[in-house]
Amino acid sequence: MLIVRIVVLVGLVVTSVVANAKSVKVSSPDGSVKVSVGVKNHSPYYTVSYQGRTLVAPSHLGYEMNYGKLGENTKMGKVSRSYVDETWVQPWGENDSTRNHYHQLIVDFKEYTGQTMQVVFRVFNDGFGFRYILPDNHKGKEYHIQEELTEITLAHDAKAWSIPSNHTEYFEGIYTADLLSKKDTVCTPLTIEYEKDLYLAIHEAALENYASINLTPRTGNDGTVSLLTALTPWRNGVKVYAKGEMKSPWRTMIISHTAGGLLTSNLMLNLNEPSRIEDTSWIEPGRYIGIWWSIHKKQNTWEMGPTHGATTQNVKRYIDFAARHGFSGVLAEGWNPGWGQGEKISYLESYPDFDMEEVCRYGLSKGVRFIGHTETWGNASLLESQMEQAFSWFEKLGIRAVKTGYVGHYFDGKELAKSQYGIRHYRRVIECAAKHHIMIDNHEPAMPTGLQRTLPNLMTQEGVRGQEYNAWDRRGGNPPSHTVTIPFTRGLAGPTDFTPAIFNFSEIVKGTHPHSTLAKQLGEFVVIYSPLQMAADAIENYEGQPALTFIESCPTTWSRTIVPNGEIGKYITTVRKERDGDRWFIGSITNEEARDLDINLDFLDDNAIYSAIIYEDGPHADYESNPYEMTIRQIKVAKGDTLHLHLARSGGAAVRVEKCKNEKM
Repeated sequence: MLIVRIVVLVGLVVTSVVANAKSVKVSSPDGSVKVSVGVKNHSPYYTVSYQGRTLVAPSHLGYEMNYGKLGENTKMGKVSRSYVDETWVQPWGENDSTRNHYHQLIVDFKEYTGQTMQVVFRVFNDGFGFRYILPDNHKGKEYHIQEELTEITLAHDAKAWSIPSNHTEYFEGIYTADLLSKKDTVCTPLTIEYEKDLYLAIHEAALENYASINLTPRTGNDGTVSLLTALTPWRNGVKVYAKGEMKSPWRTMIISHTAGGLLTSNLMLNLNEPSRIEDTSWIEPGRYIGIWWSIHKKQNTWEMGPTHGATTQNVKRYIDFAARHGFSGVLAEGWNPGWGQGEKISYLESYPDFDMEEVCRYGLSKGVRFIGHTETWGNASLLESQMEQAFSWFEKLGIRAVKTGYVGHYFDGKELAKSQYGIRHYRRVIECAAKHHIMIDNHEPAMPTGLQRTLPNLMTQEGVRGQEYNAWDRRGGNPPSHTVTIPFTRGLAGPTDFTPAIFNFSEIVKGTHPHSTLAKQLGEFVVIYSPLQMAADAIENYEGQPALTFIESCPTTWSRTIVPNGEIGKYITTVRKERDGDRWFIGSITNEEARDLDINLDFLDDNAIYSAIIYEDGPHADYESNPYEMTIRQIKVAKGDTLHLHLARSGGAAVRVEKCKNEKM
């Protein structure tokens, strides 16, 4: 399948030279978002308003380079304007097509030393993004960015959800809410309840050869809160090495009247480049199972031994289950020798009790593909030295997906994963995988920034405190509010491999298990988006379980996504329509509070009758005392009807809605 990019309207570029101008302005297509860019006291700045309300007070733009500062003694130069209105299609995603509609402003800033800096603003109806372009002033010689001096100065303090940058490994933290002014340096996405009816999400887009962003709040005497850029450094303190023309990632802000509106924005994806993969017919979203939860529950081991999980016999058993229940793939972690031994790991051979060729052959005979796994323990260069051979081998065996892993605080014992060093590595792996028709599920990643538009074989990523914490976390696992916070925070960065759908809540650590009901686990399968979605439990816990019928029917790529209700950390409902079909799937989940939710079905087609099969908490369900009680009921519905759902404490509901044949209004 080719990615289609249909240009509807591209505006004529207007270029002018601005002499002694104080500022220039650009607005969104609907006029709601207004950006002003200028120079004051020889320093470049920008401001942003939304529907007449000031969001971003004057905020500095610039760099500290190894040869001096940009943005310290500046005048404004050439200004260019353009606009774009286009529609493009991704081979998978939360919607079947995406409108990319913005007004663009490019401003050249020139230092009195002769150095130049260009800033590009793109303003959408639901937010804006801007990036720096530094020309090749050094004639091909390398130069260093010591710090990016970008500010995002909010006009007033506000409640925000974040995880701290300096104390959260692999982004696997609990998102907490507090005033921005009380926060330490934080990772993005940073989600803000700016006012009662106004939500913001600050992140970055198109991070390819640069350092990941962090933000440090600083409170001004006038009540403003400045978010100062803090790029992730190399160990020598340099933030970015550059040569030739340098384009930074986009600094982004989504603006919405509702929290749910943050989730349905395509601003980040639109700021990434179109696909570099011309033929995407081999990219296949799907559901999979794997030998994973049983290892985290100490029933199996990664290493070869008496309870080794990744044996030929055991993986074939999983393949048989997958074939019977409509799963497209089976993952087995711990298939290759050297597990846990760092540089001794090999991706080119398997343990003696695991026959890779036979497993792949057997799987393909059943219509199921084996999913590879390349844990590195942070030895990024080890994977790079073997990946060409390994991915070539995998391709010959019919493997189409590989889960990569980087458990280890530093890449190659020296650099942070979200530094430029790590970003370069991740991209090399994704590009090499694409050459061999392999999709990537990246664990211990840098925070995603929409690169899946440009390289759509990058299917999903972790970068989240996932389900495994509900197996062994000594603090009790993830709290009930966790999965109703993730969609509004980490989920804004892109597909999230959280690994939902645990059906057995038994404990190996006292008090540690999924703090949810069974119905909530089903709801998470819809709410937490991943085009490669794992039903994470051991297959023994799925056998004979009626709840599995919902998972069996649930797609992982969609034609339309709606968020009809939701409050950050409290509850959320997500509605999705399958691609190439008429069925709709609904997931509703809540925190530790029980609640009743009404979902208006005005998204259904006119003059049609639908059957809604509802998997929901039973009348006495409770995540602490009675987590398994669930009812399945079927009702007839039509457009405009209201679906009433009762969610128990930390409960949920999952609904499949499909047209009734030969029945009309």
